[in-house]
Amino acid sequence: MKTRDLAAAAPADEQTGPKPPSAACRFMRDRPAAVALTYLALLAAAAALAPLLATHDPNAQQLASRLSPPSAENWLGTDEFGRDQMSRLLYGARVSLLAATQAVTIGALAGVPPGVLSGYLGGVTDAMLGRLMDVLMGVPGIVLALTVVAVLGRDITTAMVAVGVILVPRFHRVARAATRDLRHETFIEASRTIGCTPGRVLGRHVLPNILPVLVVQISITLGVAVTAEASLSFLGLGVRPPDPSWGSMLNTAYANMTIAPYLVYAPGLAITLTVLALTLAGDGLRKTVRIRHSAERNP
Repeated sequence: MKTRDLAAAAPADEQTGPKPPSAACRFMRDRPAAVALTYLALLAAAAALAPLLATHDPNAQQLASRLSPPSAENWLGTDEFGRDQMSRLLYGARVSLLAATQAVTIGALAGVPPGVLSGYLGGVTDAMLGRLMDVLMGVPGIVLALTVVAVLGRDITTAMVAVGVILVPRFHRVARAATRDLRHETFIEASRTIGCTPGRVLGRHVLPNILPVLVVQISITLGVAVTAEASLSFLGLGVRPPDPSWGSMLNTAYANMTIAPYLVYAPGLAITLTVLALTLAGDGLRKTVRIRHSAERNP
C-alpha cells in the first residue's frame, strides 16, 4: 500500500518541480550587477557618514599647503585653496547623489502619471500628451538649464529642477509603453467588467504591475542625472562655492591641470564609476524583470 502511495505521489512531485529562484537571487547571479550594487551601497554609506569619515573640514582653507600632492596628511592632496580633496570628495558624493535623486524624482512624478493616462486612455489624450513630450524632447538640455537658472537664480535645486524637466519625457514614454502592453490583460478587462472606475484600475492594478519597469528606468536615469549635475556644476551652474560637488572639483582640477594633474583623478573616477555602476545595476534589473515576465507568460 505504501509503495502504491509513493508511486502515485511521484508524478505530482515531478510536475511541481523545484521552485524557480527569486528575483533577488537572479539579480545577484549577474556578477557585474551584483558588484555594481555593492559599490553603490558602499558609496551611499560613505556619503551618509561623510561627517565621520572626513578627516578635515571640506571648506577649510590652508593656503600654506595649497596644491600639495597626495600624502599621509591629505590622502588625495589639496586644491588651489589648500582644501583637503578626500574630505571634499566625500561631501561631494552627498551633493551629487542627492541632487541626482532630486532630479529623477521630479522627472518620475511629472512623467509617470501622464504616461499611464496616455497608455490607458489612448486617443486624443495620448496624442495631446505625446505632442507635449515631443516639445520637451526638442529643447536642448543645457539651453533649458541655462534659461531656468537665469530666471530663478543660481542654485543646485534650481539646476536639478531643470534636469528633472528634461527627464520627464523618458519616464512618460516608459510608463506609456508599459501601460499599453498591460491594458488588454485579462485581469484589467475583468476589473473594468465588474465596474471598477479608471482611477481604481490604474491605482490598484496598473501601477503595481508597471512598477518593476519604472524601477529599472529610475536606476538608469540616475546615471544620467549624476552626469548632468556634474556638467552643470563644472560650468558653474550647480552648487555655490565653496560647497563641494564632483563637478565643481573637476572645474578646479581643470584650472590647475598643468601644475596639479592629480586633482582630476578622484572626482573623474568617482563620476565614471558611479555612472557605470548605475548602468550595470539597471541592466541587471532589466534582465531580472524580463525573465520574470517571460516566466509569467510561459509558465
